[in-house]
Amino acid sequence: MGRTGFIHDKLDIKFLILYLMDRVAGPVDFAALAELTFCDDGVEYFDFAESVAELVDTGHLAIQDERYVITDKGRRNGKICESSLAYSVRRRCDRNLAKLNAVLRRNAQVRSEILPREDGSVTLRLILDDDKGNLMTLDLLTVSEEQAGQLADRFRAQPEKLYENILQTLLETEEDT
Repeated sequence: MGRTGFIHDKLDIKFLILYLMDRVAGPVDFAALAELTFCDDGVEYFDFAESVAELVDTGHLAIQDERYVITDKGRRNGKICESSLAYSVRRRCDRNLAKLNAVLRRNAQVRSEILPREDGSVTLRLILDDDKGNLMTLDLLTVSEEQAGQLADRFRAQPEKLYENILQTLLETEEDT
């Protein structure tokens, strides 16, 4: 049975992967790359998996900390070939990339680190950045990694709220209290 969609073979899948990786805001894991790539009905899982492996073998993609990044070679070759992708496929990719890139940018700007201490307690480091640099780095002493994890999850859910509360408290005058 013939394939549907605009992607018809592994070479098309490779072009699609390079197109996506050139535009993604940061390293992505296999599952995220797969989700982006399956924007066309012509993409089949095993061809996709083989294409990713071959792009790594040929130096178009690299793996860093179990995530994929595009190399300079991949970027150059992808630019040359991207016009061979159907316009509708590129538009669908761009919509999906916008959603993923927003998440990747936020994750890059809102981070936490759990640092064990010699006495058995844990330091939780909360980091909030914007496009220009660091806004806040806050170290908190916690009694356990479990507590640090819970606090980190709450921070990642609403970092702006904590930042605003700290600023509000620091900016209060004696007349305000």
